[in-house]
Amino acid sequence: MASRDREPFASLLLYHLFKWSVVSPMYRVYFRGRVDGAHHVPQRGPVIVVANHGSDFDPPILSSCVQRPVSYMAKEELFQVPVLAPAIRLYGAYPVKRGSADRSAIREALKQLDQGWAVGVFLEGTRTDNGRIPSPKLGAALIAAKAQVPLLPVSLWGTHRILPKGGKWPRTIPLTVRISSPVPPPASTNKELLWETTRRCTDTIHQLHNLGR
Repeated sequence: MASRDREPFASLLLYHLFKWSVVSPMYRVYFRGRVDGAHHVPQRGPVIVVANHGSDFDPPILSSCVQRPVSYMAKEELFQVPVLAPAIRLYGAYPVKRGSADRSAIREALKQLDQGWAVGVFLEGTRTDNGRIPSPKLGAALIAAKAQVPLLPVSLWGTHRILPKGGKWPRTIPLTVRISSPVPPPASTNKELLWETTRRCTDTIHQLHNLGR
């Protein structure tokens, strides 16, 4: 059971400042963004937000649309930069060592969940050029099984077209974020159960993505 049911107040304050001054206006106006299913998001307590991944813009967009801060992994080197380190840590980023990403990412994600954070995991593990998830990884389901917290599938539609290869400025394309109801965690770390939960989350995201704009 998590020791907190909410991320630290300072992190929540920073999230709202950045959301309402930068991210939300850009998403709503510049990208003509829509959000569907926000009522599915638990506003307190740990949860793992799982999504497809098509753009570097995805983390702030996702955090803004689920209406609560979302913690993501970041390269350990970033936490050695004096001014940047405290800012990204306050915003929920956690360090992952090169060469041991799986082990350190799981360990740090569990720490964040224990502090009441929502933790974000892109199921593919990297960006794809069509917004799909051809090769989902088991990491999110494994973390959910260890922490016994629900997973929240989210579809990011259109973000893979924001910045085409070679592009230098984000295109003003319409975006849609759709949020599903939470998926229960696997009962154990049995690999078949992990795959079952991962497939369920992937299928849900694809179904939402197929709805288009």
